[in-house]
Amino acid sequence: MQEMAEAISQTKSAPRRMHPNIWQQNYDPFGNVWLSTIVAALPLLLLFYLLAVKRIAAHIAATAAAITCAVIAVLVFHMPVTMAAGAVASGWVYGIVRVGWVVLAAVFVYELCVESGHFEIIKHSIGGVTADRRLQVLLIAFAFGAVLEGAGGGGAPVAIAGSMMIGLGFDPFAAALLCLIANTAPVAFGGLGNPVRTLTAVTEIPAPILSAMMGRILPFTALILPFWLIRSMCRWSKVRAVWPGLLCAGGLFASLQFYWSNFQDYGLVDIVAGMVTLLGLTLFLKVWKPAEVFRYECEPGPVEAPRKYTTGEVIHAWSPFLLLSVFVIVWGVPVVTKALDTVSVNMPVPGLDRLVYRMPPVMLKPRAETAVFDFAWLSGVGTGTFFAGLITGPLLGLSMKKTLQVFVATCYKMRWPMLAIMSMLALGFVTRYSGMDAVMALAMANTGPAFPFFGTLIGWLGVALTGTDAGSNALFGSLQVITANKLGLNPTLMAAANSAGGVMGKMIAAQSVVVATAAVGLQGKEGDLFRRVLPHSIALASLVGMIVWVISKFGDAWIPR
Repeated sequence: MQEMAEAISQTKSAPRRMHPNIWQQNYDPFGNVWLSTIVAALPLLLLFYLLAVKRIAAHIAATAAAITCAVIAVLVFHMPVTMAAGAVASGWVYGIVRVGWVVLAAVFVYELCVESGHFEIIKHSIGGVTADRRLQVLLIAFAFGAVLEGAGGGGAPVAIAGSMMIGLGFDPFAAALLCLIANTAPVAFGGLGNPVRTLTAVTEIPAPILSAMMGRILPFTALILPFWLIRSMCRWSKVRAVWPGLLCAGGLFASLQFYWSNFQDYGLVDIVAGMVTLLGLTLFLKVWKPAEVFRYECEPGPVEAPRKYTTGEVIHAWSPFLLLSVFVIVWGVPVVTKALDTVSVNMPVPGLDRLVYRMPPVMLKPRAETAVFDFAWLSGVGTGTFFAGLITGPLLGLSMKKTLQVFVATCYKMRWPMLAIMSMLALGFVTRYSGMDAVMALAMANTGPAFPFFGTLIGWLGVALTGTDAGSNALFGSLQVITANKLGLNPTLMAAANSAGGVMGKMIAAQSVVVATAAVGLQGKEGDLFRRVLPHSIALASLVGMIVWVISKFGDAWIPR
């Protein structure tokens, strides 16, 4: 901590303002590193307290935490009021366009399937592969969710997979929990490799090298994640009963993740690994069956034999999700995204864009932070999902009028989750632009020989704050490299560790919890869900941290050059 205080003190010698309209972040406003860190963490502690302890509705808790964050940013960190207001507004816009719109569109597609009656066919078709809840989790949340994460992310994996599992008869709370835990393995490469590109931009380490290093850390966790998932839903005896299927899913995903990230490219890692796992596990379940079908105790009656449908009927029923997958993948192709962005309206945030400077020791040298109102509605993955719904509504036998009525009803149903998402993103954006996130990260960076472990947790913290691995890499990728060089560690390993550790923060990111509860119809239960998923997040992040620490000590040959 002393080294951090000395580094911060060096930045204080410069004037606080280089220009009347420019503001430099201050990482120790009290002149006491510990006190500054505690105050910076107060908005997050308040959010967690309101959600997990007081069990207050997410939109109220998030709004209270965001207001508290803005007040601390202005009064303690001396952020200009106009800049704090700009950060809040920018978070609102990003939350509604990039996150909330995805969730709304995904729930819309699911509601169309239910309204048309075709979800019954989907239910029976999956039952034809397996009626076992444990294995259905692997097919939907683990494998299919990875495809959706790789194609665009943005809440779609949790929202879509959660909706599907509810339709199949899963307990809503269990479905939300399982989807959050499952949506970890693919996050580091999610969105067609966007986290890797972001990490390269801030560290100047070539993307193929970072991709290879991430692909040598994460397969260890991908291999055990199916076992972890199923253990979270049943006893060890029930886990052992399906170990061949768990090993098949984990082994396929881990091996494809390693191979593709090291020897092909980083943009299609999740899509390829998810698709191969989905198809491979389906074929495996044709020749292997568990001795006993697992169902939840609350589910009534014996398991019915799945009704037989023709191939045409099954494809027809699955058409919303098939088209959704196609649209999401196409929407994520860089050429398509770029073309759609040309007709989108993006504008700098007045009084904020490139006026906030991130300072050493977080950055090697002062860097202006960009701030843009992201109105790229057309290029967002939610728009692709929405168009899939508009097409498949009539395809499933609904009139266009009825399809639009379903959409309006979905908008009303989702009004409070959307407000919660907007407030969560406002909190994250104020934390970022005020420098409060860096204060917390710097506290963990000053851990000396234990930095490989705690540096991994910095990535975890970054995703918990921003909700995205790319966001965490943008915030802390440079800090990882600077600290690694000071401590004599390999900068490639620590840059990759930021992204690898970040994947385990995805499940506790406030907006992820809100998305999960909204998708399964449990608005108001965000606190209960957060409390249940937090131990999983901490344990898995610590596991990644231990893997990174072991590589730093004994695995130098494992680090790509």
